Amino acid sequence: MNNIDPNSGKKATDRFVETNNIRLHSIHHEGTEPPLILMPGLTANAYSFDAIVSAGVQRAVLAVDLRGRGLSDKPAHGYTLEDHAADIIGMLDRLGMESAIIGGHSFGGLLSIYLATHYPDRIKKIIIIDAAARSHPNTATMVAPAISRLGKKWPSFSAYLAEIKQSPSLKGKWFPEMESYYRADVKETDNGSYTTNSSMEHITEVIQGVVESGIDWLEQASRTTQSAILINAIEDYNDEAPILPEELAMETVDAMKACKYITVPGNHFTMLYGKGAKEIATAINDFIMSEEA
Repeated sequence: MNNIDPNSGKKATDRFVETNNIRLHSIHHEGTEPPLILMPGLTANAYSFDAIVSAGVQRAVLAVDLRGRGLSDKPAHGYTLEDHAADIIGMLDRLGMESAIIGGHSFGGLLSIYLATHYPDRIKKIIIIDAAARSHPNTATMVAPAISRLGKKWPSFSAYLAEIKQSPSLKGKWFPEMESYYRADVKETDNGSYTTNSSMEHITEVIQGVVESGIDWLEQASRTTQSAILINAIEDYNDEAPILPEELAMETVDAMKACKYITVPGNHFTMLYGKGAKEIATAINDFIMSEEA
């Protein structure tokens, strides 16, 4: 399906590719080719990056629904880091892309580091959005309210949206670009109610896959050879603290061979909208242009 983003005027096209024995969905936002590959957070979907694209990213963007999320296939099992990475590499193969600039938010940022170290010849540069080897020690508790929505049911989309707008992580902020993200977060059931596209079981398996991998993420970061930027949200999440405090972000930046540190307003989620989105778009443009000059 083709749509025109009313904010940027860019064409956005749904794409599906067969990769690693699943069908993977992505949204292609027009711009200078080849596209930048962006991967969303743990429970998020491809529409996470709408506001950033609208803010003026000059490169074409291919925003991906990771397996088990959005419109991508949802196999019963198979949610390790290796599975996710094989999906992305298989997608590049199907699109005829020998290498790509990749990036991601939160879990998508960790997956970017994983891809950079396990497939170094396929990854040119990496853009890490609020992810690092270590995050706030209370992160699991802080994100629990967002994860708790998985599998719930609401009588209507408006009821779902009303509950979302009360989320403490939004801090009373609402941006029009958020609606496409939340519409893609849920689906209508046979009885007319709404429930999430992602299941608690699959996301739990993703988390277990990260934990059981036994990866030393700081060591993993130190093995990256690609140029990188780490974009850090500086505001509190759920009235507690930033998900990624500056000192922990800098720990990963310092471990990497060639990583630049950038801060933007907003918290772990709201950074993707408003002023945060504009500053992220500028950072991406500057990073790509400076590396290709």
